[in-house]
Amino acid sequence: MNVLIVDDAAFMRTLVRMFLEQMGHTVIGEAQNGKEAVDLYGRLKPDLVTMDITMPEMDGLEAVKRIKSANPDAKIIMCSAMGQQQVVMQAIRSGASDFVVKPIQKERLQEAVEKLFAGQGMKIGVM
Repeated sequence: MNVLIVDDAAFMRTLVRMFLEQMGHTVIGEAQNGKEAVDLYGRLKPDLVTMDITMPEMDGLEAVKRIKSANPDAKIIMCSAMGQQQVVMQAIRSGASDFVVKPIQKERLQEAVEKLFAGQGMKIGVM
């Protein structure tokens, strides 16, 4: 599957790329902020997006909202060090399909990807 990685930290993009490629996926683009992510999503049409929350210019929550408004079927996994329940719920309400807490573990990322594409992504109604 084709993946877009969004994170303002080059190290995290490299780590996520390595994990995804080891799983057999193809990384077709990388973005450093939400603004770039929205633009690249529209041009590249990836099967999956991994999205950080805290980034310059446009944060991940706003980027998820914009991507989901353009494509309600977009599959987005949030990846953030902010794993408090309130932040996770906010990400899901914004349209994220799942949430992986940093530091990212390959096994947890793989589980999130497999669950999402087995049709079992997190589904929580808007509150």
